[in-house]
Amino acid sequence: MGDSKLILCCFIACILFLGVNGENPYRYITWKVTYGDIYPLGVKQQGILINGQFPGPHIDAVTNDNLIISVYNYLNEPFLISWNGVQQRRNSWQDGVSGTNCPIRPGKNFTYVLQVKDQIGSFYYFPSLLFHKAAGGYGAIRIWSRPKIPVPFPSPAGDFTVLAGDWYKRNHYVLRRLLDSGHNLPFPDGLLINGRGWNGYTFTVDPGRTYRFRVSNVGLTTSINFRIQGHKLKLIEVEGSHTLQNTYTSFDIHLGQSCSFLVTADQIPQDYYVVASTRFTRRVLTTTAVLHYSNSKRGVSGPVPGAPTIQIAPSVMHARSIRWNLTASGPRPNPQGSYHYGLITPSRTIMLSNSAPYINGKQRYAVNGVSYVPADTPLKIADYFKIPGVFNLGSIPTWPPSGNNAYFQTSVMAANFREYVEIVFQNWEDTVQSWHIDGYSFFVVGMNGGQWTPASRSSYNLRDTVARCTTQVYPRSWTAIYMALDNVGMWNIRSENWARQYLGQQFYLRVYSPANSWRDELPIPKNALLCGRARGRHTRPF
Repeated sequence: MGDSKLILCCFIACILFLGVNGENPYRYITWKVTYGDIYPLGVKQQGILINGQFPGPHIDAVTNDNLIISVYNYLNEPFLISWNGVQQRRNSWQDGVSGTNCPIRPGKNFTYVLQVKDQIGSFYYFPSLLFHKAAGGYGAIRIWSRPKIPVPFPSPAGDFTVLAGDWYKRNHYVLRRLLDSGHNLPFPDGLLINGRGWNGYTFTVDPGRTYRFRVSNVGLTTSINFRIQGHKLKLIEVEGSHTLQNTYTSFDIHLGQSCSFLVTADQIPQDYYVVASTRFTRRVLTTTAVLHYSNSKRGVSGPVPGAPTIQIAPSVMHARSIRWNLTASGPRPNPQGSYHYGLITPSRTIMLSNSAPYINGKQRYAVNGVSYVPADTPLKIADYFKIPGVFNLGSIPTWPPSGNNAYFQTSVMAANFREYVEIVFQNWEDTVQSWHIDGYSFFVVGMNGGQWTPASRSSYNLRDTVARCTTQVYPRSWTAIYMALDNVGMWNIRSENWARQYLGQQFYLRVYSPANSWRDELPIPKNALLCGRARGRHTRPF
């Protein structure tokens, strides 16, 4: 009788679990990941293609859609895909980074099962292992609002994706060897827009109509400035948050960031430059695409429009001007601003300071004096099976230590489910930093120069700052965020400068609930790949 009751309980639990997402649509996607010859800067390179494409195919989804993505790895190296900005609610099992997932071995496949739960907006996916991002393998994610949920702008005549960023002519494994040998990357060779170089991509528009441009900085090392010759950019969305619709002539987009603009084709019918150029670099790299009016009989002409280069003040002004649209609906019909983040007192403050130490004579990067080294078993899987010795909680301090010493560690910081925390990113280096947190959107409440102190809170925006998943920190400056830890799991906090991430400027935040309930976190996937010290174990029977 006892066994029968147990089986019945398991069956009911399974039905309840499957029923959670049963009413939401399923989208089935199959990807074949291969090497292929690409020529983005006119030089033959070994690129990473998805279904033969570089960049990879778009993912289009509607809020709460379930995505079933089968990835077949035909490379000669292990491979993983991660989803920059998709929050993986209760489901860090699908995050696709080395701390959560075993890699897909050559010749094998893995099926991601994820839901774009309560999200809208513009994001992208990318390969997370072995510096593969330098070879391509990235693509756009567009999450649309459900039909009955109003958006704060008329439906545009078209929706364009702009994947822009710096690029190297050297193959990814050459760059990887350079980093492994203890050196930094050289300056990039150029910039790409949608995988193409100068005037290599065209956006066609009809006169008088308005179009949405979703722009992501998918580069490795540099911030970019985006602009369209003769046209205004009306900002409408930043990483899933509708914004006040400020208008700009150009806009800075830092590593890993995404945003959307409305652009009206209100100029004389001809072709115009769509421009991306590097920011905060002494040598400025520029590339262009073409905005083509459908009735144009004249190609692009004149000088490429200029923009700020090393000046920081205009970028800070742009950043501070981004405001949440408090009257717009987000993924749900209730206004975004109904969440009063500024009225909640954080339970603790975490300060994270980046550094560039040499350890054992080699260039590394660190957070609070700790340079991350991957474990032999994904941290999330080791945590589930309670495998000792893979990581230790508290292996990274929550405040920068005094002195300049740095050391190697598989760094994991402990946090409790439903904590509300203040995180301060303190940057004493002379370069712009870009930080991303998997699994969350956070409120960027303040940024300024110099040393953060408790008195800095007097300058915080506690009413209408934007919620996003990636934020910049200017040279010798700080940026502060508020974050509600409402998503149980093992979450990667990393530099979006990919050389710094690869050489240790990252760690994991373990958000823990003692309830051990499927209400707080989904169970380990039945198809989870097991490797390292978890090899030979079993996931679950259903």
